Amino acid sequence: MKTWDISLAIAALGCKARCTVVSVLLLALWLTPGPAQAQLNTDRLLMIGRSALYYEDYVLSMQYFNQAISAKPYLYEPWFFRAVAKYYLDDYAGAERDCSEALQRNPYVVNIYELRGLTRIQQNKFGEAISDYNRALRYDPENRGLWHNRVLCHIQNKEYDAALAELDTMQGRWSQYARNYVMRADVYMQMKDTTQAIDALQRSLDIDPYDAQTWAARSIISLSREEWSEAEDQLDHAIHLQPKQAGYHINRALARFNRNNLRGAMADYDMALDLEPNNFLGHYNRGLLRAQVGDDNRAITDFDFVLRLEPNNILARFNRAMLLDKTGDLRAAIDDYTKVIDEFPNFWTGLEARAACYRRLGMTKKAEADEFVVYKARLYKHLYGTQPRLDPTQMRKRSDLDPDKYNQLVVEDEQEPEREYQNAYRGRVQDQKVEMDLMPMYGLSFERQHDELHSGIAFDKSVNELNERIHARTLYIVSSSPTLDDTRSTGYFQYIDSLTAGMSQTHNTQAATDMLFLRAVAYAVLQNNESAIEDLTTYLQIDSTSVPALWQRAVCQWRINRFLAQEDNKQQGGEGTHVDLRTANVLGDLNHALTLSPQNAYLLYNRGTLYAKRSNYNQAIDDFTAALQHESSLAEAYFNRGLCLIYTNRPEEGIADLSKAGELGIYTAYSIIKKQKQKVSNSKD
Repeated sequence: MKTWDISLAIAALGCKARCTVVSVLLLALWLTPGPAQAQLNTDRLLMIGRSALYYEDYVLSMQYFNQAISAKPYLYEPWFFRAVAKYYLDDYAGAERDCSEALQRNPYVVNIYELRGLTRIQQNKFGEAISDYNRALRYDPENRGLWHNRVLCHIQNKEYDAALAELDTMQGRWSQYARNYVMRADVYMQMKDTTQAIDALQRSLDIDPYDAQTWAARSIISLSREEWSEAEDQLDHAIHLQPKQAGYHINRALARFNRNNLRGAMADYDMALDLEPNNFLGHYNRGLLRAQVGDDNRAITDFDFVLRLEPNNILARFNRAMLLDKTGDLRAAIDDYTKVIDEFPNFWTGLEARAACYRRLGMTKKAEADEFVVYKARLYKHLYGTQPRLDPTQMRKRSDLDPDKYNQLVVEDEQEPEREYQNAYRGRVQDQKVEMDLMPMYGLSFERQHDELHSGIAFDKSVNELNERIHARTLYIVSSSPTLDDTRSTGYFQYIDSLTAGMSQTHNTQAATDMLFLRAVAYAVLQNNESAIEDLTTYLQIDSTSVPALWQRAVCQWRINRFLAQEDNKQQGGEGTHVDLRTANVLGDLNHALTLSPQNAYLLYNRGTLYAKRSNYNQAIDDFTAALQHESSLAEAYFNRGLCLIYTNRPEEGIADLSKAGELGIYTAYSIIKKQKQKVSNSKD
């Protein structure tokens, strides 16, 4: 280790103070692990990497797992957790390879077989996934999720007898498992036995009438039978239970259109496209409906979008051509007509339409040429006729490219019920939490928060003073930092190395302590909260009245606690005592910081969040209220206070706070409001 020259600092201080600063700063350097030490501390690397996984920093987490693999390649855990990170990043082939490496090191871990099975499913390797589930079930035969996924793999492989046999076994073990009957219905549908499929779906709904996918699967049969009223009713149930599924709205729009409810169909297409803006069927069919009701300009925008998705879609191009024709953009219409006619030279409707555009532009010779082709065709094709306007009885499959069906609504070639694999890794890692979860704490970061909720820059006097003194990097007050890509995370690792080198070379004590603080924040950005706490603890031994240091240490410990609580939930079904003990450290730092800066809205908000997480709701409400007195637009404070009010049986006040949070940009508040209003209404009844 390099010797740190502190002669200038010693000259500026008294003897006792000199000794304190020297020993503390040397301690900071000794606490800094060298490259070899960092590689060897695999337990810590794994913990930091798993914490990064929890906070969705998947690329960053892989860097920690890479270090652990380099240090101890014979351990299975870093291979497995790196596979999890790759799975979230949709690198299914890479995740499969890492799972295989993990299994070479420990072939008895069920979770690895489960994850590799999921990665193989994503790659349509259903036979290999079945092999993984076979092996996993040898070690955990009562794992219903493994049985569930293996059945779906058999269905995908068209092994219907095997699927039915396994479903019989599952029914014997779990007679009230509703999804068993949904999968059975799926098998019957593949075997074209709709009668038994309907019976199976009804059995599922008898057991669990609140499964949206079961209602949606039942509606597919009704749509295929053109039972429009029944289909709409079934999709009403599905949408009530799962309102954010674009496909449900697309299908209900089809049912409503066939019941001549154009306004309702349009509303469903609008909602579907709000939920899934790139949905082909939504834009194409809404364009047709808009054209039918005379909303030509907006219909053009829909077909513009379709053609951006599928530039070679001839039917969409012809529909746009007719709309451009109607709105007077004749040359653009001719361009579209020409592309259609080049593809289908005998498409007489297109030739007639283009001829009409030519005549309106005074291009008589070109018009007559098109009209002559049509005239000759009429001599030989007595069956030629114009297409009627949109007819509810006419729909075309998406793969049907007959140009004469240009104005028919489009449906998918085959509609199958959605197959939902049992997946512990579905969605975000932290989605394995209660539905009404608190907004996170505010901390310090070098990464500015960019979203609709945080359009401005949060301000605090103590942080501003620190920024004015330290010009190397700007500190921002954020509730969450954006995830880092490989380049940016590597940049932070290099920045930490440069700070460490700078501390070993500087002659200025203040500069060294500033670099220590900056390194702590950099560690926090990289989810290395343990190292951040070590640096902040050393910093606070030098300056025990630093509000930003107390603040940031509390937030880093809070983040560690959340991750550890998740681990305890997996192992014990509840939070462990070691998390409770560490919570006292968070509260102590926040209390100390608030004695130094009692009007800091973000500190008050953080302490309120801590109280709320520990179910001290009344104290939390007091802190959120105080925070809002100093920062009236703090949306997270309204949201968290709203939840606390609901938890203390004050739903009307809670709904009012949630409404304000939604108004300020936390849109998830509205779904909670809806459910709470239903509860209030039911309690009054």
